[in-house]
Amino acid sequence: MPNAPRTPVANGATPMSPPRYTDLIKALPADVPFVGPEQLERARGAGFKARLGANENVFGPSPKAIKAMRDAATDIWKYGDATSHDLRHALAGHMQMRPENILVGEGIDGLLAYLVRMLIAPGDAVVTSDGAYPTFNYHVTGFGGVLHKIPYREDHEDLEGLLQTAARVDAKLVYLANPDNPMGSCYHGAEIRRAIDAHLPEGCLMLLDEAYVEFAPDGTALNIDLDDPRVIRMRTFSKAYGMAGARVGYAIGAPDLIRSFDKIRNHFGMNRMAQAGALAALRDGEWLSRTQENVAQAREAIAAIASENGLVALPSATNFVAVDCGHDGDFARRVLAALTARGIFVRMPFVAPQDRCIRISCGRPEDLDHLAQALPEALAEARG
Repeated sequence: MPNAPRTPVANGATPMSPPRYTDLIKALPADVPFVGPEQLERARGAGFKARLGANENVFGPSPKAIKAMRDAATDIWKYGDATSHDLRHALAGHMQMRPENILVGEGIDGLLAYLVRMLIAPGDAVVTSDGAYPTFNYHVTGFGGVLHKIPYREDHEDLEGLLQTAARVDAKLVYLANPDNPMGSCYHGAEIRRAIDAHLPEGCLMLLDEAYVEFAPDGTALNIDLDDPRVIRMRTFSKAYGMAGARVGYAIGAPDLIRSFDKIRNHFGMNRMAQAGALAALRDGEWLSRTQENVAQAREAIAAIASENGLVALPSATNFVAVDCGHDGDFARRVLAALTARGIFVRMPFVAPQDRCIRISCGRPEDLDHLAQALPEALAEARG
């Protein structure tokens, strides 16, 4: 039957109707997990002196990666390799695994969206920590999943509590970041392996976010059979390799799970320049080692600045430091606002009691000089 003609309105125009959103989308707030630094700069009418809030690697990518991306720019008229063949095989050799265990995607954020889409239907239970990475929560609610959040324990994600809750609510997916964002804490990989063997319920997938693992002590990474269907691990070129803007992440898991991403992923989501840059970055171990040294020195410098101002820097296995401001979240928010007003971009945890802290990304000496100058003034304003 042909579509019935629209009824004209009084002035002769055709009435306009909005899209027919799903009930789920109509129920969700229109927001994003993070307010970007560019948006904050527009709001304050000035740029930041020190960009220390997004856990970007301000030391930058390998010069070899930059050259590779420039060289690849002449072929940007072509779609990228839909299988990321060269990068996947290089990662497999680097990590001593098979290419079938690896999927390359648009950063960990993109891979999280694909994984949730594959596993979570409306009403399915998902377990995470209250205050952990909010983008994961964003994807879960976007597909109708039900989040069960448990509090941190002594500024660590509560590994055993997560798995016990997963068993209680029959969760299909449980999220753990190791090292953790926003607190910078970590578990030894062997401890995670024991917890999985002892407490992960049948039919539940452990999602292990290892975005910061290159900055962590030896032994932090999980050592488990790559074909174990209980675990998927995700890593990125955004942090240690300094390529956050290129959006290159990868997942490590059992071949059947990795193949299942092909059912729903954006097969041409990875552009050629990003693939070329990541491949060159992976091969430049010397630059990675230099970055790790720079980050370690910056963590020490941030801890010293905190101590000079009567604050406590928490131990960190990442490229940022959580600094305990010594009071409640309202005080920490005043400190953060005062730093922002002085051109220092930092962030803070969202949930009490971790929101007593501000989170400062590792920066260059000149960045930390700006922080050292602004922090005493920000504290005085917050206390005033």
